[in-house]
Amino acid sequence: MHADAVVLDVDGVLVDVADSYRRAVLESVARLYDRTVDRSAIQRFKDAGGFNNDWELTYAAALYVLADDREPLDIAEFTDRIHERGGGLSAAEAVAEAHLEPQNHDAVREAWDPEGLRAVFQALYLGADLFRELEGGDPPFEAPGYIHDEPVLVTGETLDYLTSRHRVGVLTGRPAAEADIALSRAHLAVPEDHRFTMDDWEEGKPHPRALTTLAERLNADSVAFVGDTLDDVRTAVNAADADPSRTYRGIGVLTGGLTGEAGREKFESVGASAVLDSVNDLPELLSDDR
Repeated sequence: MHADAVVLDVDGVLVDVADSYRRAVLESVARLYDRTVDRSAIQRFKDAGGFNNDWELTYAAALYVLADDREPLDIAEFTDRIHERGGGLSAAEAVAEAHLEPQNHDAVREAWDPEGLRAVFQALYLGADLFRELEGGDPPFEAPGYIHDEPVLVTGETLDYLTSRHRVGVLTGRPAAEADIALSRAHLAVPEDHRFTMDDWEEGKPHPRALTTLAERLNADSVAFVGDTLDDVRTAVNAADADPSRTYRGIGVLTGGLTGEAGREKFESVGASAVLDSVNDLPELLSDDR
């Protein structure tokens, strides 16, 4: 596969977030509402689309828990309906409203606390010290921070190959400060104008603007975007539609929530050009470009 530029997602590609971001989603809901969703539900939300922002995924999971307490609803049905409505938090809100009787919907909205969920999430994920540094205030409780439990997935050899033979960019849903921490841990240095974070655009994946902008900044005619979610691949597909002057390929990796043959099939179903066991298989995929 030829690619002038390689753009990398961070979570599930460069670092493993199963025991950090995803753990924080589950435990934030549990702390506020004394129950939470199963770990597998996180992937259901991701597959539904529009949940590149894990704060918003947390809000949607809490909304499901509150709605299910009032009027039982299967999590698969909830996330399928979200997908049918286009994905994301606004779709989750619409699904909950359509499912609930008006008085129950009012009660759920009153109990639903996105601001409180975000504060708990950041306290769990960042830990007390980083919370004070990055959030500019005291956390709601003291915690060591799951951010320190993110094993690096990418090897130095892979990064050496990519940075020596390709123009490299980063496209992530992380806030910039949290992206800095992960990139530093992975030992990947990327110029600021060659990366997009949550702080740099409002649309989020799978909107193509960030990827097409990176392609222009990297002066690339062909771009491979490597990610661990269906929305990552959809971003590349949408970029190809939005910018036919360049070639965009979405490459899925099976080191996030999608794994095994089922994960491979899901990636292929949304237009993945390749599916790899990990980002460390990328050099072999691109080897014809040497």
